[in-house]
Amino acid sequence: MARPSKPAAVIKTEKKSHRTKAELEARENAENGLLSNKKLQERKEVKENKTAHSEFQRVSKLMKAIGKDDALYSSGINTYCLLYAEIGDLTEQMKMLDKTGDMLRESFEHIVDDPESGIEPETIIQFEKSFTRLISQKLNISSMIDKKRKMMLDIDKENVMTISAALRSIPKQPETKENPIYAILRGDSDK
Repeated sequence: MARPSKPAAVIKTEKKSHRTKAELEARENAENGLLSNKKLQERKEVKENKTAHSEFQRVSKLMKAIGKDDALYSSGINTYCLLYAEIGDLTEQMKMLDKTGDMLRESFEHIVDDPESGIEPETIIQFEKSFTRLISQKLNISSMIDKKRKMMLDIDKENVMTISAALRSIPKQPETKENPIYAILRGDSDK
């Protein structure tokens, strides 16, 4: 598999290339033609969510650093940031469930350890059901986190592949105009 093409900016900073100035200029023009030249837009729901907003700012700085802070990427980046914030919220819920589970376990141990408590089977069954519900909730939240992480990874890959695909679509050689003498020699005098 061939390596992806380097952007013109990278080629220029390396200061070593077999490409001519005309080839580099054609490549740079083609790269600029792939962008909308509109700034990356942050959606309202991202601005209103503190975590998503800070992630948007971080990602937009990175996109700007590579010259890809274009409106074409807005949808994917906004979705990515919202997913990031949702994962944070779900992680907090998971911590709360852990604390609740610890409190439930401590309460149960306290009742069992107290010889005068006169623990009844219904109480044990109730604790068991509560604990089972907590574990089930934790598993559901863990599954949601995994799905959201997968979506984030897909968005990440898509943005990288989109950039790579855009770079691959740029011709490595600029279009060359045919010398009119060659056309005459071939007998194509109408060119």
